[in-house]
This record gives sequence, C-alpha cells and structure tokens, in this order.
Amino acid sequence: MTKIVTLLSLLVLLSGCALKHYPSSPSVSEVQKTTLDCPTVQKEIASQQQVQQQIDKTGEFSGLTVLGFIGDFGIGNGVAKSLAQKHADQRMIQLKQLEKTKCSATLPG
Repeated sequence: MTKIVTLLSLLVLLSGCALKHYPSSPSVSEVQKTTLDCPTVQKEIASQQQVQQQIDKTGEFSGLTVLGFIGDFGIGNGVAKSLAQKHADQRMIQLKQLEKTKCSATLPG
C-alpha cells in the first residue's frame, strides 16, 4: 500500500501541470498571407508584440510560481512559457517576412 501511495505521489509530482496560462500565437495561415495588406500586417505585428509582453508579464514571479514549484518544481509553468515564447517568436518571424513582401512597395528605398 505504501508503494502505491509513493508511486502515485511521484506521478503527480512529475506530471508537469502548468498553473499559469499563456496567450497563444497561431501560425500565419495561407489565407492571411494572401489577404492581409500592409497596414493590417503592421497591426498584427503590434498585436503580436503585445502578446509577447503578456507572456513576459505572466512569467513573472507570483503566487502561482510558488504553487507551481511546490506541485512540480515549476516544470509545467516553464514548459508552458517556453512553448508560448517559441510560438510567439515563430509568428513574429512570419509577420515580419509578410511585412517585407506586402509593404516593400510603400517603403522608401
């Protein structure tokens, strides 16, 4: 019986549950690539910058950080933040590439 309780406790401890919720950043879709114009792409870039700031703000130390550390040594929150940052960075790269394509005719140069 003690082994079962220990095993279950260990499984819960290592499950990596994230207590913090980070905003998502979906990839730029093919439809967006063809339909967005320069001003809209620039608005999307500004919006994505806000998402990245929200990820940083959510990742700051708080009571949920303590609870996450107690629950799983902060692994779940760390993984969730890392994935959110990765997806946000990927979307920003896609938007910047789209900006180069859509706004190149309007940029002085």
